[in-house]
Amino acid sequence: MIENSFSGERDSVAELTSELVAQTAPDKGRAGVSRVALIGFGTVGQAVAKILCETGNRSIRLTHISNRNIARKKQDWVPGDVIWTDDIDSVLNSDVDIVIELIGGLTPAEQIVRRALESGKSVVTANKQLIARMGPELLALAGSKGRQLEFGASVAGGVPVLPSLRTGLCGDKLHGIAGILNGTCNYILSRIENARVPFSEALEEAQARGYAEADASEDLDGGDARAKLAILALAGLGARVEPESVRARTIRAVDAVDFDYAAQLGCTIRQISRADLKGTTLLADVGPCLVPSDSPFGRVQRNLNLVVTSGQYGGDMAFLGAGAGGAPTAVAVVSDVMFIAAGLAGGKRDVRSSVSTPEIRSDFETAWYLRFFVKDQPGIVARLAQILAAHGLNIDSLLQKTGFDKASLPFVITLEPCRDSELHPALAEMTSLPFATRPCLCLPILR
Repeated sequence: MIENSFSGERDSVAELTSELVAQTAPDKGRAGVSRVALIGFGTVGQAVAKILCETGNRSIRLTHISNRNIARKKQDWVPGDVIWTDDIDSVLNSDVDIVIELIGGLTPAEQIVRRALESGKSVVTANKQLIARMGPELLALAGSKGRQLEFGASVAGGVPVLPSLRTGLCGDKLHGIAGILNGTCNYILSRIENARVPFSEALEEAQARGYAEADASEDLDGGDARAKLAILALAGLGARVEPESVRARTIRAVDAVDFDYAAQLGCTIRQISRADLKGTTLLADVGPCLVPSDSPFGRVQRNLNLVVTSGQYGGDMAFLGAGAGGAPTAVAVVSDVMFIAAGLAGGKRDVRSSVSTPEIRSDFETAWYLRFFVKDQPGIVARLAQILAAHGLNIDSLLQKTGFDKASLPFVITLEPCRDSELHPALAEMTSLPFATRPCLCLPILR
C-alpha cells in the first residue's frame, strides 16, 4: 500500500512540499520558465500560491492571480511583480503558459478552461464536476492544440491516484477500480461504528468539524463519489462515464444496529465506489457496503480516502491518504503544474488515447445483507423466506439480537451471492408486507 506522505503535521505549506520539490523539480539550469496564472484565490488557491512563492522553483513563475473582489484578496507575501486582477480576459489573453483553474463548478469554469486551451495554454484544474462531465472533450481539445490538461487534484485531494494512473500504472491493463472517495461519509460511518451514535448525531458532528456542508446531500447520497468514480474510470479504464448513469445509494438509512450485525459477520460498513470493466460493459455502483473489518477498506477511519486499482498484470495497488483540505489538494495541483512545466521544457506532450463508451450497469454479483425492522408476530421469517425462494434466492444466515422493542424489532437475513437484478424484484415485493415498520436496508457484502 502506498500511503500519502503528506498526511503528517507540518509547520507550513512550504514545509509540506519540500520533499516533493527536491525530488521532482526540473533541472534548474534548464533554459525556459513556465509562466503560471492562478484563477481562484480561495482556500486551495491561496495554498497553491504559497507553494509557488515559497519553494523557489526557478522553472515555474507565478505571474497572475485572478479572483472576484481582488482588492480584498491581496496578500503581502506574494511577490510584488505578480499581477492581481479580476479581469479573466486579460489573463487568458496574456502570454502565460499554464492556467490553474480553481473556481469550481461548471459555469464559468468550463468556458475558462476551453478558452485557455484554445489559446494555446495548458490547464491544471481540481474541478471534479467539470472533468467528470466534460473530461473527454476537454482532453481532446488539449490534444488538438498540443497542450495538456491535468486534473490530479480532482479525486482524493493529496493522494496521488491520478498521476499514478497516468505514469506508474500505465504499463498495466487495469480492469477494476474501487475506493472510499468521500471523506464526509467515511467520517460519519466510522463515527457511528466507533461510538454507536445515531446517524443524525454523527452528521451534526461532521458539520461542526467542517467535514460536511450544511446541506450534505451531495456527499450523503453519493453524488460527490460517483463524479470522482467517473474521473477514475476515464483516467484508469479509458471509459467515458456520465456520473448520472452510475447508481448512487444513500448512507442515510444506515443505523448503529447495522454495525452490530456487521460485526457478527466480521465486517463493518463503508461507502464504496466501484467500477469493473468487462468487455463493453462497465459495472459501476456507489453506496454503503459491508466490507471485512480487517480489509484495507475496513481499516480506513475518519475522513481519509482509499483507492484500490486492479490490473491484469500488476494485481492490486492501493493509495491511502487525506482526501481533502487546502494543503493536500494544493500539493496535487502544484505537482500537475510541475509535470506540465517539465514537459514544456523538454518538448514533451502528454497525448492520451481515445476513450470508449461502455454500457453502464449496476448488476454486480455479490452476497447481500438485508436488514428489516418489523412489528413482531408469528410467520415473519417464513413469509420472507417464501418470497426469496420464489425468486430463486438462497438464505445464508439469519441474525437476531435480543433486547429490542417488539414493536420495532431489527433482524438480518444474509443471502448467498446473486445478481442485483435477481434480488430487487424480491425486495420490491417485500416493501408491501404489513409487518414492516421501516423499508428493508439492502447492502452488498464485499469479500
